Amino acid sequence: MTVAALILAGGRGTRAGGGVPKQYRQIAGKSVLRRSIECLLDVPEINLVRVVVHPDDAELYERTVAGLDLMEPVHGGAERHLSALKGLESLEDLSPATVLIHDAARPFAPPEMIKRVIVATEKTHGAIPALPVSDTLKRVDGGGRIQGTVERAGLWRAQTPQGFEFKSLLEAHRARRSEIPTDDAAVMEEAGHEILVVDGDERNIKVTTEDDFARAEVLLGSTCMRVQLGSGFDVHQFGPGEHVMLCGVDIPFEHGLVGHSDADVALHALTDALLGAVGAGDIGQHFPPSDPRWKGAASSHFVAESARLIAEAGGRINNVDITIVGERPKIGPYREKMRSRVAELLSLPVDRVNVKATTTEKLGFTGRGEGLAAQAMASVDMPANE
Repeated sequence: MTVAALILAGGRGTRAGGGVPKQYRQIAGKSVLRRSIECLLDVPEINLVRVVVHPDDAELYERTVAGLDLMEPVHGGAERHLSALKGLESLEDLSPATVLIHDAARPFAPPEMIKRVIVATEKTHGAIPALPVSDTLKRVDGGGRIQGTVERAGLWRAQTPQGFEFKSLLEAHRARRSEIPTDDAAVMEEAGHEILVVDGDERNIKVTTEDDFARAEVLLGSTCMRVQLGSGFDVHQFGPGEHVMLCGVDIPFEHGLVGHSDADVALHALTDALLGAVGAGDIGQHFPPSDPRWKGAASSHFVAESARLIAEAGGRINNVDITIVGERPKIGPYREKMRSRVAELLSLPVDRVNVKATTTEKLGFTGRGEGLAAQAMASVDMPANE
């Protein structure tokens, strides 16, 4: 039996904050989406995994899934159910027997729970993991006043991944009426199919708010971490050109910066700070100027790769601080855009990225307008191995 899995990762996730969609934010050094993908890849019964993404997230996605054995992603729709339909249609030529639909925001789905869903799906048209409701439920009006108590017997909290017979789910989505379902089981229920419930898992939380991220950190036991600091420094001279790249932002100027790559002095310093924080050498070791691959390369690649190395080591970037040294160009008008770009590269909230500028009071090569310097600091949590 062929089992395919679709991970829905096209949402914007604004309630969680952080400057990037919640599925790309990190928990203990690894993004929510990557953790969700790895949950499915760890189940040998699953043959194919594909992610449904937002078209604006191509760069974030590629960094997130580097090194994972996945099918090419497909673009989702404006609503969750539309993304599910697009994902299903992308599998139509393969015609798997079973398809699992998983929310990217559930990064801790246990393999044994996923296997329960797959086994149960073999017996009927679909199965979902769920947990019985144990709290007393109240119906409340818009003013916060209790209108009544809801009988909780027979009520269950649905989770994902949900498993279905592929052809039945595809047909049900195509025949769906105008309502907006909140999960795929609702689509199958509307089509008249019998859906089974298997035991879910309390660890299989959905990460939606900032409190959920804090809970996820505790769930991973990531409080057993030690703080490590790294620093970086870089210099580039001015040369011909009409702009400079600083923190991944193109700033119009009467000169360019000379370098083998795009000569982004700020991101070069940041790369060294990140590598230094985890004892991984320096930018020259990983991206030597003698290597033609890096000629004219975007320095954002160096930062993203450094962040990936930290995540692979189980680390989590806390915050970074960048100082650009030079008389000109003026950084102020571009500061917030620079912070946002660095935050995006590191999957950090913007408030954990600081960018500032200073001069040397006309002294030295920067004071004479011959080039720019930059220094950076990075704070990283690493697992304590005591």
